[in-house]
Amino acid sequence: MKIEVTAFPRKQQGTGASRRLRNSGRAPGIIYGADKPVATVELDQAALLRHLKLEAFHASILDMTLDGGKERVLLRDFQMHPWKSLVLHVDFQRIDPKKKIHMRVPLHFMNQDVSDAVKFEGGVVNHIMNDIEIHCLPDHLPEYIEVDLAGVKMNDIVHLNDLKMPEGVEPMSKLKADNPPVATVHVPKAAAAEEEAAAAPVTEITGQVQAEEGAAAAAGGDKEKKEEGAAKKEGK
Repeated sequence: MKIEVTAFPRKQQGTGASRRLRNSGRAPGIIYGADKPVATVELDQAALLRHLKLEAFHASILDMTLDGGKERVLLRDFQMHPWKSLVLHVDFQRIDPKKKIHMRVPLHFMNQDVSDAVKFEGGVVNHIMNDIEIHCLPDHLPEYIEVDLAGVKMNDIVHLNDLKMPEGVEPMSKLKADNPPVATVHVPKAAAAEEEAAAAPVTEITGQVQAEEGAAAAAGGDKEKKEEGAAKKEGK
C-alpha cells in the first residue's frame, strides 16, 4: 500500500510557535536520519489524523513530499493530546535503501475459522501477540506478518519460530532466541466448567437422596416408637 504524505518547511520553533501552529490546523514535526541534517516540518492536522488511523501508515515506507522534493520515510513516533483529537508532534526517519531497518509490524491471524479445533471442537484462539519486531532492508518491509491457523489443533501453541517470514525478513535476534508464544487454541473456560458441572451433580444428588431417605426413615422410626410407648401407657 503506497501512502503519500505532504509536509511543509517549518520556520518558527519553540513552545509558543508550536501552540500557534496547532491552533491553525497544523502539526509540528521533524525528519531525521540518512546522514542528513534534521529538518523541522509542519503537516496538515486533518490529513495526519486520517493517516494515523491506517494500520499501514505505522508499518510502511511513506512517500513524503517536502519543499518540491521527495523523501522516503518511516513514522517513528507521535504524541497525541490527552483528550483532544490533536497531534502534538510527529517524528519521521529517512531511510537508506542499503541499510536494514528495525520495525514493529502487525500480525494478521488467518484461517482460524476453518481450523478443525475451532470449527468442530469449539476451540477458541487466543492472540498473545499482536505485532512483532523485525529487521530487513527497506524494500523488503512487509505491511504485516501472516499467522496461518488453518492446521492448529486443540491445545496447540503457535510460537514465533513457527511463522513463515516473508523473503528477506527476520525477527529480532532476541525474539528469535526466546521463541515466545504467538497464539493458543483451547476450550473456553465457561464450556469446560459446564462439562465438569454436568458430570459432578450425579454423585451429589445420589448422596443427597440417600441422606434424605435416611432422615425420613429415622423420623418414621421415632414416630413408631412414640406410638408404641403411648399404647403401653394406655394399656396400663
